[in-house]
Amino acid sequence: MSEFQSALLLRKQLTELKKCPVDGFSAGLIDDSDVYRWEVMVIGPPDTPYEGGFFKAHLIFPKEYPLRPPTMKFVSEMWHPNIDKAGNVCISILHEPGDDRWGYELASERWLPVHTVETILVSVISMLADPNSDSPANVDAAKQLRDDYPAFKSNVARCVRKSQDNFE
Repeated sequence: MSEFQSALLLRKQLTELKKCPVDGFSAGLIDDSDVYRWEVMVIGPPDTPYEGGFFKAHLIFPKEYPLRPPTMKFVSEMWHPNIDKAGNVCISILHEPGDDRWGYELASERWLPVHTVETILVSVISMLADPNSDSPANVDAAKQLRDDYPAFKSNVARCVRKSQDNFE
C-alpha cells in the first residue's frame, strides 16, 4: 500500500469517527497537516478504578499502515500493568504481525491490517477494564495489582485526579 493510500485510509477513519463517535474515546489529529499523528482522549471505563479519568494519548502511525501497527503512548500519567512507565501501551493488537518470537502470543492476537483506530481504542479501553498482569510492561503496577489491590487503586485514583485537573 502506498503512502498516499495509507493517508487516505487514515483520513477516512478519522472522518468516520467524527461522524459516528464511539463511547469511551475521542480522536483527532495532533497537527492538521500530519494524518499520521493522532491525539486521543480515552475516558476511564465505568466500574473500573479508571472511571472519571480523561487520559490523553498519542497514536503514531507508520507510513506502511495498515500493514504495520501504530504505536500508542499515554501523555497523561498512567498506572497500569500493560502501560510502561514512559506511557507506552503494550497490548497484542499493537505488536508487529506474524509469530511472536517468544511464543507468548498467537499470530491471530497480533496486528492485522483489518484493525482500525476504533478497534485499537476499544482494545485499550478493554485493557483498562481488565489488566493482564501475566505479561506486564510495568512490573511494579502488575505486582501491586496482584499483591496490594487497595494500594493499586490508590495509585490509579491519583492518576485519575491528575487527568481531571489537566482536562479543565
